Amino acid sequence: MKFARDTWLIFQRQIQLLLRNPVWVFVGVFQPVMYLLLFAPLLKPALNAPSQAAAYKVFVPGLLVLLAIFGGLFQGFGLIAELRSGVIERSRVTPVSRLALLLGRSLRDVVSLLVQAVIITLLALLFDLRVFIGYLLLAYLMLALIALMTSAVSYGVALKVKSEDALAPLMNTVAQPVLLLSGILLPLTFAPGWLQGVAKWNPFSWAVDGVRALFAGDLGNDKVWQGLTIIAVLAVAGVVWAARQFARSVR
Repeated sequence: MKFARDTWLIFQRQIQLLLRNPVWVFVGVFQPVMYLLLFAPLLKPALNAPSQAAAYKVFVPGLLVLLAIFGGLFQGFGLIAELRSGVIERSRVTPVSRLALLLGRSLRDVVSLLVQAVIITLLALLFDLRVFIGYLLLAYLMLALIALMTSAVSYGVALKVKSEDALAPLMNTVAQPVLLLSGILLPLTFAPGWLQGVAKWNPFSWAVDGVRALFAGDLGNDKVWQGLTIIAVLAVAGVVWAARQFARSVR
């Protein structure tokens, strides 16, 4: 009960800070919206899709996964600012659970991601995208797990490096191959066989395929459950590792 209460208190505090400056939610969604409006219309001929709606069923799931990955990976910058201002240092004298300090922040990031995902989905409806609500909610669950994992890892790395100058190139170095090997913008079915083989080692590639299957209404597709399982396991591992970094930093 104490852990749940501590997590809720930290989450409430982080949400209050977010609501005081909600512009960051819309700043985060601006680039995906530009992709949706300016890039997605080019995909029908590129994918040889039967309709624009079919092209959006391929592109929008990848765009949402992109939002979850990048939205989480760069959350560590805020934590470094808190380290510099002494917020984390003052946490040492509180009885709050160290795991709650992490989860409260990561859950805030998950909520922010889901709000952005809903905005993207609603805009995509204007382009004739249609998806069953139950499958959409399951896709959002996978996105939430991705955001939980990437934000937790970002916080853990931030506590390790303690510098924006080190964190920025490190996150960009990780993000670029993840993006290119996930089939986010275009399905990897068009890629050479060797590239598809390499992409199978990228867990986000499984997540993209799973979310695309859900948007296509194919709940029985093995990629849905494989992607969900892989991301869930990695989310737990990421949270455990990051929690240890919090425990070491806040003593």
